[in-house]
Amino acid sequence: MKAIEFTLNGSPASVSVEEDWNLLRVLSDMGLSGAKEGCGAGECGACTVIVDGVAVTSCLYPAAELDGRTVVTVEGLVLESGSLHPLQKAFMEYGAVQCGFCTPGMIMSAKALLDATPSPTEQQVKVAIAGNICRCTGYRQIVDAVLAAAEEMKK
Repeated sequence: MKAIEFTLNGSPASVSVEEDWNLLRVLSDMGLSGAKEGCGAGECGACTVIVDGVAVTSCLYPAAELDGRTVVTVEGLVLESGSLHPLQKAFMEYGAVQCGFCTPGMIMSAKALLDATPSPTEQQVKVAIAGNICRCTGYRQIVDAVLAAAEEMKK
């Protein structure tokens, strides 16, 4: 076991991890269920979270590399007021959520994009979510939701 300390959704966290654990396992053990294991191979994006400002597939991210890093999950997006993040609201308003399995990963990929590029083009949104697979909605509603959230976040 290796003890690691990191920041999780704005709060300090410390855990002991086995050498072969991934970030998804750590999040699950900590009671966070937003990131989902879909493929377990980094191909579907259902487990996407943000580490040090970059969207990563948590099923492939070695837990031992978390030491000193900052992790944000979909659970960490709720605003201080208790309101949903503009991305979460836009996904609901634009019908970008159906079964919901891919939604946390899609939102986190979009959040990383909007943090780096507050006024993305449609093409930039498509590239940002290219690693996230949705089998229900198609992608038009998702792209529209991300673009709408970008506009809302400028206010």
